[in-house]
Amino acid sequence: MAKTRKEKEAALQDLVDRVARAKSLVFVNFDKLKVKEIEELRKKCREEGVDYLVAKKTLMNLAFKEQGIIGVDSKAIDKGVATVFGYDDEVAPARIIQSYAKDHEALVAVGGVLENNFVDSAKIVELSKLPSRDQLIAKVVGSIKAPVSGFVNVLSGNLRGLVYILNSIKDAKIN
Repeated sequence: MAKTRKEKEAALQDLVDRVARAKSLVFVNFDKLKVKEIEELRKKCREEGVDYLVAKKTLMNLAFKEQGIIGVDSKAIDKGVATVFGYDDEVAPARIIQSYAKDHEALVAVGGVLENNFVDSAKIVELSKLPSRDQLIAKVVGSIKAPVSGFVNVLSGNLRGLVYILNSIKDAKIN
């Protein structure tokens, strides 16, 4: 059954909202995947807080145009294309797709959007190799903490040495 104009406008508005909220997008060709495999991929995406959406290419182009995203022409991409939206972590969609593609060769990343510009599939592979946002924050905190911990150990070393000397003096006087 054909959609009414209101349904199409609502779908377009939903797509525009998703594109506006997304920090990164990954386009994937899913044509040769089985339904069970697609559902498994959708589940992984949901677990990571990422959306997996199949939409008409014309609607995608309209949403990109409205959001000022340049260089994307989804009609130039052959066959069926799904879009993976990353809202919190820019790297999450690329990481999920590439890790899933290792086991399922039929899934192919064909490009994406990062910082409102189109990026090719090679850039998506590079993004997938980056650590997640939480891992980067943990590394920064660890780097900040390391000198302070070292300084505390140095200071406590002097006190520890003083305690050993005082214990030695006490043992010498007792004997």
